[in-house]
Amino acid sequence: MCGIIGYIGKKQAKEVVIQGLKRLEYRGYDSAGVAFINGGLNVKKCKGKVSSLESLLHESENGHIGIGHTRWATHGEPNDINSHPHTSSNGKLAVVHNGIIENYNSLKKKLESEGYKFYSETDTEILAKLIESFLDKYPEIALEKSVQMATAQVSGTYGLAVVHEEEADKIVVARKGSPLLIGVGEDEMLIASDASAVAEYTDKVIYLDDGELAVITRDSYQVLNSEEIELSKEIHELAMSLEEIEKGGFPYFMLKEIFEQPKTISDSLRGRLNVGEVSITLGGLENVMEKLVKANRIIIAACGTSWHSGLVGEYLFEWLAKVPVEVEYASEFRYKDPLIREDDVLIVISQSGETADTLAALREAKEKGATVLGIVNVVGSTIARETDAGVYLHSGPEIGVASTKAFTGQVTVLTLIALSLGLQKGTIDKAEAGRIIRALSTIPNKIEEILEQSLKIKEIADLFTYAPNFLYLGRSYNFPVALEGALKLKEISYIHAEGYPAAEMKHGPIALIDEMMPVVVIAATEHTNDKMVSNIEEIKARKGRIIAIATPNNNEVMDLAEFSITIPETEDVLSPLLSVIPLQLLSYYIAVNRGCNVDQPRNLAKSVTVE
Repeated sequence: MCGIIGYIGKKQAKEVVIQGLKRLEYRGYDSAGVAFINGGLNVKKCKGKVSSLESLLHESENGHIGIGHTRWATHGEPNDINSHPHTSSNGKLAVVHNGIIENYNSLKKKLESEGYKFYSETDTEILAKLIESFLDKYPEIALEKSVQMATAQVSGTYGLAVVHEEEADKIVVARKGSPLLIGVGEDEMLIASDASAVAEYTDKVIYLDDGELAVITRDSYQVLNSEEIELSKEIHELAMSLEEIEKGGFPYFMLKEIFEQPKTISDSLRGRLNVGEVSITLGGLENVMEKLVKANRIIIAACGTSWHSGLVGEYLFEWLAKVPVEVEYASEFRYKDPLIREDDVLIVISQSGETADTLAALREAKEKGATVLGIVNVVGSTIARETDAGVYLHSGPEIGVASTKAFTGQVTVLTLIALSLGLQKGTIDKAEAGRIIRALSTIPNKIEEILEQSLKIKEIADLFTYAPNFLYLGRSYNFPVALEGALKLKEISYIHAEGYPAAEMKHGPIALIDEMMPVVVIAATEHTNDKMVSNIEEIKARKGRIIAIATPNNNEVMDLAEFSITIPETEDVLSPLLSVIPLQLLSYYIAVNRGCNVDQPRNLAKSVTVE
């Protein structure tokens, strides 16, 4: 969740570290801190955003080596003392950490019995004192050895970086369960929890795997496994431009990313969708397609927005490929002791490719012999490396905490996989597949048409900015979209909202409906339209404020609705790719009206790397 950045090289470290923290702030923004070595160790940290930290730094607080951290709180409330870096008792060593140390209580008691004092409520301070304890006991050992000895005693997850003023020519990093990479530059090296922090300085990165430790100097790196054996690591080339991680004239990354969706979906389809041949090419699945075709069952595991795209995937696979599908919360998957067979296929979905619960589900299924596929956005991420096969979204960096283009990218990829599987199995004939494939190729242009209505959507948002509650209703393919629309509103505007299958409204939620309740109804699928009209009548009879998402010719729905937003017609199976766009914009404009920071909503972080 937290953001880590480190630099050693010829530049002044402050400039690089602060800029890196700004790039990483979407991973956590409760507090921030830095540690530089310039003769001695200099640590500055504070509650609040990176801008607050930056205002505390003086020109003299610099050097050619430094580490920084932007925090999403787990242990201890956000305040100056709990901010990272945490230091050793003698003030010579500093640690920044992402993850959770599960046995911190027992380690703390042991260290306190040895005379070490603690000042914060964090689990990270235990790491600083534990590393220090080994240096005190064995003064002849190098910093990396003390880090290796300390992490051997730790239970839990960590991505950490350590500096020591008496070994000012190195940064030591280690990883278990939290992402870390090394950026390889010219006479300089960087470390970070996310490639966006190093893309400005180098396009060459090395991804650390669990159990690995690395020693970084300005012109070299050494990666060791848990047995202290040096490893040869592949250098990857980043496919990320500075333009992609800048706002590009938009007030927020979220709005930029909403408007990027025609391009990102086009990028996801490019080279994969063959309209003339009525075929799908997914090179990442070639080696496992036979297992996918023969799968007795598909299980989809994901969290949050990715779980909603998985629910859309359930409809897609069951209709197009006629294979049973179960969609699981990744956070619950392994705790139910899931019944998994070797002819099952697990698909894990994660924008970052680092989601801790989703990784745990992946590993559980692999241990039980299932084939595991990944749908991720971040190239080189842990899920991408650990799955048997998979498909990248090609959506580009998503900086806004509330996911938008990743959702439509995930639904696009799930549609491609389901179509490919249906064609291979013969569960969908070529004529029907051709119709859907042609319609899919037009989705980017149709999203452009919806985005042209942004001012109209803003006007509707202006009327409902201070509504205390919202209800979202959808059927079939658009029930998951109702869930996603409600989640977006909750995430960024802090308005209570619920998504329901429309038919379930009368089994409880109808009691909430009155003239104060806005109800967003998604009437975008022809095969459920008559039923949806009946549900709208029930809302109208109770004076609910109806906002309809419907196609232009759906006069029945638009005549009943107080407000309507039109989306172009498409195949029912593809309707979530269009119906979700107005809901993203509605949430965005309501949140902005309420004065919320839509890119950094309270209590949230982009990549959930702790359980």
